[in-house]
Amino acid sequence: MDPQALESEALSAIEASASPAELDDARVRYLGRKSELKQALREVRDRETGMVLNAVRERLEAAAGARETELRTAELEAVFTGPSVDVTLPGERPNRGHLHLITQIRREVEDIFLGLGYEVYDGDEVATVFENFDALTTEPGHPSRSSSDTFYLDESTVLRTHTSPDQIRVMQSRTPPIYMVSLGRVYRRDTPDATHSPTFNQVESLVVDRHITLADLKGTVLHFSRALFGEERDVRMRTSYFPFTEPSVEFDVSCFLCDGAGCAVCKHSGWIEMGGAGVVDPDVFVNVGYDPEEVSGFAFGLGLERIAMLRHGLPDLRLFWENDLRVLGQF
Repeated sequence: MDPQALESEALSAIEASASPAELDDARVRYLGRKSELKQALREVRDRETGMVLNAVRERLEAAAGARETELRTAELEAVFTGPSVDVTLPGERPNRGHLHLITQIRREVEDIFLGLGYEVYDGDEVATVFENFDALTTEPGHPSRSSSDTFYLDESTVLRTHTSPDQIRVMQSRTPPIYMVSLGRVYRRDTPDATHSPTFNQVESLVVDRHITLADLKGTVLHFSRALFGEERDVRMRTSYFPFTEPSVEFDVSCFLCDGAGCAVCKHSGWIEMGGAGVVDPDVFVNVGYDPEEVSGFAFGLGLERIAMLRHGLPDLRLFWENDLRVLGQF
């Protein structure tokens, strides 16, 4: 090895380094443990050769240190002489998430009932057959009991098909008066399409007290509908049938888009179907240990997705769960 030639080559490489990374590469190549200079130092057998090689190593290390200082100084000068950044100016606001539309509707519904003095009850999504069907006087042959309609976990346990089991639990655990609303997910064996889903959200209200009548039900539904859709709304009731209410009704709200004149949303009838309701069947009270001669009550319920679809003109139930930010970001 020629020490002078090696030193000249190494100094050229150090001076040619345009960045700290390139300088590190030159250090490793000429001063690293596996470099030619280090290997020669390990094999030195006489004093003069050792002195020459050590002198080369020291000059190269000094040159590398000086070049590193130059490069670091140049970087700092580029920062200070380049385009300035005013750190006192507001930065770019990061994108933030927000509550899902169904959660927004749920909280709005909760606030309406809390304003009426109701209790918001959040119950289990798994219910017994007694809570989901038997206590609600659902006939043994009713289609909703079929395994083609309901998710059975075992012979006596199901995923609730409505939030009514919450009402049964509350009535079994306390005495009237009861003013409650239950909200949450429910499950049915439906094929997903524009208006059906195997899981959706429901809100149900229950009142049990003395001298409760159908007029109390209509007044509550009217207040609820006006709070959601505007003070100009009106409510009508049509006779219907549900196993756990007698009499049973379905309630409609006057169309808030055409104000009753007729449009595509209300099918040109001026009314929008909302949900089911009725006076609690006396047999339900018997099943939970109440005396139907002493108390009466009403219940009504509807889907939260239906409220959201009607209010915002969404055509397809599946839009709520596809997580398309172009849709969700509008709300």
